[in-house]
Amino acid sequence: MSEPGFQAAWSEDQAPPAEASVMDHIRVAQKALERAGVSFGHGTTNAFDEAVWLVLWRIGHPLDDLESVQNKPLSLAQSQAVATLLKARISTRKPAAYLTQEAWLQGVPFYVDERAIVPRSLIAELMANATLDGWLHPDTQHVLDLCTGNGSLAVIAALTYPEVQVDAIDISADALAVARINVDKHQLQDRITLIEADALQGAGVYDLILCNPPYVNAQSMAELPAEYQAEPELALAGGTDGMDFIRTLLAQAAEHLSEHGVLVLEIGNERAYFEAAFEHLSPTWLMTSAGQDQVLLLQRDDLIENLI
Repeated sequence: MSEPGFQAAWSEDQAPPAEASVMDHIRVAQKALERAGVSFGHGTTNAFDEAVWLVLWRIGHPLDDLESVQNKPLSLAQSQAVATLLKARISTRKPAAYLTQEAWLQGVPFYVDERAIVPRSLIAELMANATLDGWLHPDTQHVLDLCTGNGSLAVIAALTYPEVQVDAIDISADALAVARINVDKHQLQDRITLIEADALQGAGVYDLILCNPPYVNAQSMAELPAEYQAEPELALAGGTDGMDFIRTLLAQAAEHLSEHGVLVLEIGNERAYFEAAFEHLSPTWLMTSAGQDQVLLLQRDDLIENLI
């Protein structure tokens, strides 16, 4: 593996050695990502995990099975293909999910491209680990995924609760086109209805509303790393304090919830802004892997009080 083409694929000080293994390539990729100062958060949280993703995806190997191939040498063609993907990740600053057109959430695979944000909602783990179960009425039948994006929460809701019907609403026709790919991918056409609408316009009545809305405040938007700026601004920007969409949602949500219905709302790092905007509300803050201040739950009665 000392051909000129191999050396051309990597800078001299970072190129894997001759007969380099999968793990050699991962270590080189890790160092290159660290040197370049790329940002993570779209499926991985560190350079090593991102390197594993890029290398294994590029050679067509399952992402959860590094051990079986870590010592396997790569061909010249494979090495150059890995180098090309790595260079694209660094030069474009696009999230890896956009380059691979694949993302995973709670072990479920999703197609994704630049028309929708990369799926990463913490609400998914609250369904997967049964945190929400105790809040749901036994007769829960209708679920709404509001601001569905690529449809990931709608799909996970349908997979988690096999008896429910799910509506998935988004204002973006482009995002809904991506969601359609994922609904079809998981063969959930009979249980998930995609709806193009602004907020809750034309929505029905639901036992559970899930919402990961645009909530990033204006200052944070201006400071986002390039990887986040590669995503649709419409899906991220929430106005000066990040609460523009949420104000509309909380003013309308009660009339779209059944008697025992609940709203589960993700607000990321914006708890201070939420509490300043809705100081009269006392939501239940749900524990997630990111802490207890990123996802909240409101019952219908809480929302009715909001209107009084």
